[in-house]
Amino acid sequence: MTVSVVLFTSDLRIHDHPPLRAALDGSDAVVPLFVRDRGVDAAGFAVPNRLAFLADCLADLEAGLRARGGRLILRSGDLVDEVGKVVAETGADAVHMAAGHSGYAHRREDRLRRAMEAAGCRLSVHEAVGTAVAPGAVTPASRDHFAVFTPYFRHWSQQATRRPLAAPRAVRVPDGVGSEALPARRDVHGVSPGLTRGGESAGRRQFNAWLRTGISGYAEHHDDLPGDATSRLSPHLHFGSLSATELVHRARAQEGAGPAAFVRQLAWRDFHHQVLAARPDAASADYRPRHDAWREEREAREDIVAWREGRTGYPVIDAAMRQLLYEGWMHNRGRLLTASFLTKTLYVNWRAGARYFLSLLVDGDIADNQLNWQWMAGTGTDSRPNRVLKPVAQAKRYDPDGHYVRRWVPELRGLDPSALHDPGQLTGPDRAARGYPDAIVGLADGLARFRRARGRA
Repeated sequence: MTVSVVLFTSDLRIHDHPPLRAALDGSDAVVPLFVRDRGVDAAGFAVPNRLAFLADCLADLEAGLRARGGRLILRSGDLVDEVGKVVAETGADAVHMAAGHSGYAHRREDRLRRAMEAAGCRLSVHEAVGTAVAPGAVTPASRDHFAVFTPYFRHWSQQATRRPLAAPRAVRVPDGVGSEALPARRDVHGVSPGLTRGGESAGRRQFNAWLRTGISGYAEHHDDLPGDATSRLSPHLHFGSLSATELVHRARAQEGAGPAAFVRQLAWRDFHHQVLAARPDAASADYRPRHDAWREEREAREDIVAWREGRTGYPVIDAAMRQLLYEGWMHNRGRLLTASFLTKTLYVNWRAGARYFLSLLVDGDIADNQLNWQWMAGTGTDSRPNRVLKPVAQAKRYDPDGHYVRRWVPELRGLDPSALHDPGQLTGPDRAARGYPDAIVGLADGLARFRRARGRA
């Protein structure tokens, strides 16, 4: 009997899963394996919100495999060591896995390849499992990656993506392969109260419902803060409980501006992954250095704490930060506003913001998180590195009636929109009575400091 191992990483699903399909087609039996990789946890993955969502995903993956006669094998430790043990136990002659795009994923894959070669086992790495278009599939003539989104999107749109694969009907697992008990969400402490449920089943229900009722208005309303008209599928894309390829195909099957705008956002995700694949150092180093003399975190400590806790005195900023604390997720427009405020208005290093977001975001993805932070800080791929999003003007545009602010900053309920948007409209006594703080910085002062620092005074 021939055996293959299917190593699940950030692809926790059974629909549209090329490594699983290849293993089933090439072997009599497969070992569906997930390793709680000690290296990933040490790198900062093991935060409560992502651990809870991961537990949901693994439980759902196990249920899907059980329904097809299989089961999920869970091991913990060094991924290369644990895969080697399973290969030795089962006599597997092939390991199938999805390609990763971070520097850590590349190093881990290299180690695994060498270990499998030594064991006489073939490692097959499948591209375009976590993205719709593989990072290396679209490149300019003279470089290894696109540094600007618009030309990337033009080429990306011309790529022929593979057809999504159906879930397998049956999965045969060899007898006697030991597994640890699966983790459970209830055993994870410190989870955000409003954290969404994980798992492929939940993701597919959510996507199907959104296709029916939400995608048609996406182009017009995706920046609407109180309307919450985004798909909210980013956690499922991060964990791979939904396939980006399937989402692209099903969105393109619908007509209109909404589906097209949604596909464009999926292309932005692929764009960031191709940048990170080519420049892994962008996870921590400036993609385009601006020679910033950021305020030291010790110097800016009180401002950073106020930003984290949603006490900046700018209602729309505080609302977004409180949403992050409660849900482990934040509206995309809120992410842009809060990142601009920290890096441009407070002139704090983008890395401090990126670290904090990764401590809470259930969709905390290195490519999207770090490169979006760099985009807003002006050290990334933005062609206008000195743009500043002004919170008062942005609130008036994207939360005109103040519903978003009232939802997340309850001490300001009962105020008219002008007072909700502009801290200057709130008098000192009224602020004190409501328990709402004064603004920690004047917008003009923050802008002047930023321009001096960037040499634009």
